[in-house]
Amino acid sequence: MRDTLQQGLPRSGCWAIYRKAKIFMSEENTPVFQIQRVYLKEASLEQPNSPGILLEQQQPAVDIQLAVQANAAAEGVYEICVTATVHTKIDDKTVFLVECKQAGIFEIRNLPEDQMGPIMGIACPQIVYPYLRGNVADMVTRAGFPPVHLAEINFQAMYEQQQAEAAQQAAAPQVQ
Repeated sequence: MRDTLQQGLPRSGCWAIYRKAKIFMSEENTPVFQIQRVYLKEASLEQPNSPGILLEQQQPAVDIQLAVQANAAAEGVYEICVTATVHTKIDDKTVFLVECKQAGIFEIRNLPEDQMGPIMGIACPQIVYPYLRGNVADMVTRAGFPPVHLAEINFQAMYEQQQAEAAQQAAAPQVQ
């Protein structure tokens, strides 16, 4: 028996083509999670009562709000934004208001649908959040105030709480 196939390729050459095709086919289904880019999407700082409020000796009240948002940018590519709003007040007067939105672009492919929510609601925000923390502290410091250091966030607990609230709202009877 000859060591060639009908097309005249040696068995070893055919085997190499088969292996490459098999590798290519298996790569199509391989889960992909890659950071494409992390960037500052939006930032603002307001000091509406300066310079008078800067002379106050009273300690301001600080209110910090966080939000996570996920949007599809292209097929298999998602933008995840983490937004922080820091509002400081003395009595009813604003000392400063910082709004900062840090974003990341992530390629996420071939994951089971039940894993997409946790990836976009927990893993991606955990990657983006340290950049947000640094930008908020930098903005506040550059404005002449002591830095506001955002605390570490347990995005898993935050995600689970949001899921529980969504399930509770879905189960609640609709009033018309």
